[in-house]
Amino acid sequence: MKYLADIGSYFIMLGNVFSRPTKTSVIKELIYKEIDELVINSLGIVIFISFFVGGVVAIQTALNIDNPLIPSYLVGFATRQSVILEFAPTFISIIMAGKMGSFITSSIGSMRVTEQIDALEVMGINSLNYLVYPKVIALLLYPFVIAIAMFLGILGGWVAGVYGGFSTSDAFIQGLQEDFKPFHVVYAFIKTFVFAFILATVPSWQGYFMKGGALEVGKASTNSFVWTSVLIILANYIITSLLLS
Repeated sequence: MKYLADIGSYFIMLGNVFSRPTKTSVIKELIYKEIDELVINSLGIVIFISFFVGGVVAIQTALNIDNPLIPSYLVGFATRQSVILEFAPTFISIIMAGKMGSFITSSIGSMRVTEQIDALEVMGINSLNYLVYPKVIALLLYPFVIAIAMFLGILGGWVAGVYGGFSTSDAFIQGLQEDFKPFHVVYAFIKTFVFAFILATVPSWQGYFMKGGALEVGKASTNSFVWTSVLIILANYIITSLLLS
C-alpha cells in the first residue's frame, strides 16, 4: 500500500507541475539555469565514459572473434549496434540517474528542510511548477547529450580497434555502414525523451515529498537513484517490446 501511495503522489505532483504557471520572465531564467546545471555540467562525464566504453566494446568484440570465417567488419558493426541501441540511451541515463538525479533530489530536499518551499507557497507561487517545470523543459535537450555519447562511443571504438591493431579503418567503417537501419536511431531518441522525463520528475518527486532533516536528504537521494534506475529499465523494456519486436 505504501508503494501505491507513493506512486499516487507522483502522479498528483505531475498534475500540479503543469498547472498555475509561473511568470514567463522568471521561468525563462530558471530554464537557462537548469540547462547549465543539468545538461552542460553533465557533458564532461558523458564524454569520458562514452569514449572509453566504446573502445572496450570494440576490443571485447575483436577478442571474441577467433574464427576466420567471421568477417572483419563485425567489430565496427557490433560497436555501432551496442552504442546506438543500448549504451548511449540506457547506460548513460542510468549514470545520469546517479549524477543528475542525486543533484535534483538533494537541491529540492534541502529547500524542503530549510522551509524555502513553504515560503514559495506562502507567496502564492506554485512551488512544483517553479521547481520542476524548468527541469522538464531543460531536459528536452538531453537527446543532445545522448547524440554526443553515440558519436564518441563509436569514435572510441574506432580508435581502440584501429590503433589497437584489432581492425583496419576500412573494415571498421564498413561495419558501421553494414545493414544500417535509420529507425534504430529514431528508437534510441524516443527512449531518450522518455528517460529525460523520468530523470527530471522522479528525483524531483523524491526531494519534494521528503520529510525530516539533513540525514533524510541523503536517504531521499538514494531512493531517487533506485526509483529512477528501475523506471528507466522498465521503460526501456516496454519501449523495446513495442518498437522493435
